[in-house]
Amino acid sequence: MRISAAQRTENENRIRAAMDRLLRGEIPPGEKCDIKTLAREAGVDRTAFYGTRPYAHLRLEFERRLQTLHYAGEIPDPREAQITRLKAENTKLRERLAQSEQMIGELTDFRTQALARLAAQHEEIVHLRGAADTAAANHVIHLPAARKTTIGTCS
Repeated sequence: MRISAAQRTENENRIRAAMDRLLRGEIPPGEKCDIKTLAREAGVDRTAFYGTRPYAHLRLEFERRLQTLHYAGEIPDPREAQITRLKAENTKLRERLAQSEQMIGELTDFRTQALARLAAQHEEIVHLRGAADTAAANHVIHLPAARKTTIGTCS
């Protein structure tokens, strides 16, 4: 069925208005910022946006504007924004987890080395004490007892 030039202009105006609303983030609940929602909001058949159909140029314009917003860091679709945010958060958490696992490995190695050093030092102390006790038993010299002196007494 052919439409008149006035109807086509009216449809294009509705499509552009719906396009502006969607790109501002005014997305109906449960919908996305996509051609399907654009067609539904404008009251136009979705197939009219593809191939050589009458509104294919508007689909290209919509996709270009949407891509421009994405490059600028603005995401009109709250679900897409949430997905992007969650993916970034997931990446950060994975990095933190990898850093934590690396730190745990390093600290475990340090603990193992510290315990080994402490055990070696303990063994050395026990050995030196034993050697000192043996040497002391063989070479003990008793010093004379200290004399008591009185200082500053006059008789």
